[in-house]
Amino acid sequence: MNKIVISFLLLAAMLVGCDGHIEYPDNSLAVCQILCTDGEILPLDNYRASGKEAIAVVFHVNYDAGIDGKGYAVYLWDLEPSAFSDTTGIAQNTSADTEALDGNTNTYALYSGRDASSPLAQQVVELWRYGQSAYVPSVAQMRYLKAVKSLINPVLETCGGDTLPDEADACWYWTSTEVKGQEKEKAWLYSLKSGAIQETPKNLCQKARPIITINY
Repeated sequence: MNKIVISFLLLAAMLVGCDGHIEYPDNSLAVCQILCTDGEILPLDNYRASGKEAIAVVFHVNYDAGIDGKGYAVYLWDLEPSAFSDTTGIAQNTSADTEALDGNTNTYALYSGRDASSPLAQQVVELWRYGQSAYVPSVAQMRYLKAVKSLINPVLETCGGDTLPDEADACWYWTSTEVKGQEKEKAWLYSLKSGAIQETPKNLCQKARPIITINY
């Protein structure tokens, strides 16, 4: 047996010594982890011990390589009620696709439109800080949020955020998706209680809950 083989075997023995395995820290993204203002993502217990400031909670992990981002985090707080558009009669160039995970591009379309102003998009853009660009989720992204509401509500509360409500007068949120065929007049509201969607005139004031795409 030559020296190279002996050295390799000795190294292997050192690596698996004692209990026969090596433990590595779990750095994988998971629902209920905390997104901090410095961009670090921590499990709840680690966050509590860190002294860091939370800004959002992970609610979806993406396993599809064809979709942008590693997952989504929901902002800790609701936006104040505002209008999707300051006027009706103008399409604002969202995809109007209730199956698309395109809240980010929809929000940019609302914000950058020349023919109509979006108080909703303006309000969410004002949140942009710490290098984290929040946006109004699409209908499809709101479905992901509702699916884990019971899991993330205790974490939102622990971080001092607004829990996602069940009450009939509080569960409706703007999405960034206009109603297909009625883009000039209506956009979709989403119920975080039932998962229902409601076509609504764009100049009415409703609240929204921003989300963040996680990229790293």
